[in-house]
Amino acid sequence: MRPGVVALASAALLVLGAAPGGGPPPELPARMADTGGGTQLITAVAPATGSTSGTVTWWDRAGAKWVKAGSAPARFGAKGLVEGARRKQGTNTTPTGLYGLPYAFGIEAAPRGTAYAYRRVHRDSWWCQDNDSRAYNRWAEPLARDCRAAESEHLISYGALYAYALVIGFNYERPVKGRGAGIFLHVKGHGATAGCVSVPEEAMKRILRWADPRREPHIAIGTASGPTAITRY
Repeated sequence: MRPGVVALASAALLVLGAAPGGGPPPELPARMADTGGGTQLITAVAPATGSTSGTVTWWDRAGAKWVKAGSAPARFGAKGLVEGARRKQGTNTTPTGLYGLPYAFGIEAAPRGTAYAYRRVHRDSWWCQDNDSRAYNRWAEPLARDCRAAESEHLISYGALYAYALVIGFNYERPVKGRGAGIFLHVKGHGATAGCVSVPEEAMKRILRWADPRREPHIAIGTASGPTAITRY
């Protein structure tokens, strides 16, 4: 086979997720357009945009390769997933995209070995989701005067769901009003979420012990294929 034909065939195999020579496909992070530049990554993958369940996997980069550190079943928004830039608040959808993980928090004490900045939930801890507030999409303790309680999450009231959590940096650095607030990776309940990503409690504790802010972990949320395929991010 001519060299040019070999190159084309190899490229086609990589697009399809197969390695040249018939070997196993590269791990998911190696097939992504961007992983955030760090050496740790969390991927949250649903089969399709209408799905409410899927898989969360956390990865370490070792040299030129990504190595799976663990995985767990996950739940997504009750109305599935939507491109982060097109998401609207109150739609019960999980935003797809690549996001930073600013800090961790929880009602319970941080699991032993947690390296992330960890904020403990108190009775006056809130997450402001009021579009008219200057504290929109921010932790408020106590609740900001211009933030209505009816438009916010009283964090302690979520009990086991917020026993342990990581803030997902969706709409966080420069919040756009109406796009959505309070998107977390947290402990799984009995069903789908209001837009967060959730995993079993033991998996959440494992993630907190694993995550190292010095390694700049990010989370990529997406579907297995299509316009919101996780490999786009």
